[in-house]
Amino acid sequence: MLRSCFPKAPPPAAVTFLLLVALATACGDGGGSSGTDDATIARTQVEAGGLVFEARVAGPRGGSPVLLLHGFPQSSLEWEAQLAALGRAGYRAVAPDLRGYSPGARPPAVADYALEPLTRDVIAIADALGFARFHLVGHDWGAAIAWEVAGRYPERLTSLTAVSVPHPTAFAQALANDSDQQGRSTYITFFRQPDVPERTLLANDAALLRGIYGTGPAAGNADEYVRLLSEPGALTAALNYYRALGLTSSTGARTTVPTLYVWSTGDTALGRYGAERCGDFVDAPYRFEIIEGKSHWVPEDAADELSTMLVEHVGQWDD
Repeated sequence: MLRSCFPKAPPPAAVTFLLLVALATACGDGGGSSGTDDATIARTQVEAGGLVFEARVAGPRGGSPVLLLHGFPQSSLEWEAQLAALGRAGYRAVAPDLRGYSPGARPPAVADYALEPLTRDVIAIADALGFARFHLVGHDWGAAIAWEVAGRYPERLTSLTAVSVPHPTAFAQALANDSDQQGRSTYITFFRQPDVPERTLLANDAALLRGIYGTGPAAGNADEYVRLLSEPGALTAALNYYRALGLTSSTGARTTVPTLYVWSTGDTALGRYGAERCGDFVDAPYRFEIIEGKSHWVPEDAADELSTMLVEHVGQWDD
């Protein structure tokens, strides 16, 4: 009785064929998709420069490459919306957890978090992924690093997108000349202290750290950010970016690759003075976009707007 409810078993040759089809669908090939849906985000590791970086990746393996660099105090998680949008558009988008945020890339010395090694990491990651030329995107500290990569290695970049943080010379001018930006940046002095910021930010179930993310969509990722930064040495490593300021200086080089700069009016850390002067230091096609009313956490709090701008920008300058 039960047996009559099922179709007859296929012949052996058909079974072999079906298994091969299933295997090919599951595995793909070197130029195939990262999954059945190019907007799907997968986790991976990248060994580069003697370190191991955790990363999120989306899009077909043969797509034009895009690297996305996160800021403080976040991780590659902040780029989920943009990874999905880029993958859907056919790009191979990779967002690493940067030095200090990845357990396998957490050296102990403050000097290990100066701009020079942070910049070298980006090139090492690109080399490990086989990205000869690539679009580079950064937010917050990731933007500061991205500007530096553009200044030191312009031949490696197809385009640059910087979110929140302007060109380093524009930011330096703001710090020197604009009382508004000087007031916004006082937190940096606190972060550069030894030990105190770690204790303060993680006290009471990381109440102060959680408060940094505000009440918008970025706050929805707070638990994951706190979990990561509560790992042994992680928050110290992340704060060492600030403590290493001045150990190696920015080149301040003018940017010579096509650039999109995005700033939001609700950003409490970065003011209008530097944002409006950013383009003065770009000797290439330049697009300045202002997102009204959104916080510093643009990739999450203005996810759709930024994703649209980003896909347009990389599409315009794709090789």
